[in-house]
Amino acid sequence: MAELTHIDSSGSARMVDISDKTVTRRQATATATLHSQKDVIALLEQAAQKKGDVIATARVAGIMAAKRTSDLIPLCHPLPLNKVTIDITPDSASGSIAIAATCVTEGKTGIEMEALTAASVTALTLYDMCKAVDPAMVITDIKLTEKIGGKSGHWSRES
Repeated sequence: MAELTHIDSSGSARMVDISDKTVTRRQATATATLHSQKDVIALLEQAAQKKGDVIATARVAGIMAAKRTSDLIPLCHPLPLNKVTIDITPDSASGSIAIAATCVTEGKTGIEMEALTAASVTALTLYDMCKAVDPAMVITDIKLTEKIGGKSGHWSRES
């Protein structure tokens, strides 16, 4: 059985020692979905929100969140980010917004938490900017979909 990496032999929380790991290119993609009323999604698609360009603001928030992940997740190593992309796809027909966040670095540890944080904060920002119109929105399916690099190599939710 696998062990929890952030717990030492006495059960105390610890930061994982990555001193002996090799620097490699690492990439991770995480997704989230925001569900709302179809007319709210249509408003976003038409950029008709009073607070300005909601999608651009949410994208910037996701990028900023990726950069601050180690400040938010207590045992996360700070990582230099080479690239962060946030894809936001509104679909008024289904009343949902699909979010995909991809982060890339060259480092000694994975970048999954940065991608998950970026997807989550992007969804939360969309929620914040639309809550006056639809306070019943729901954020679902926050998940890692792919990671590349490091000792474990390539992993994909689809495989």
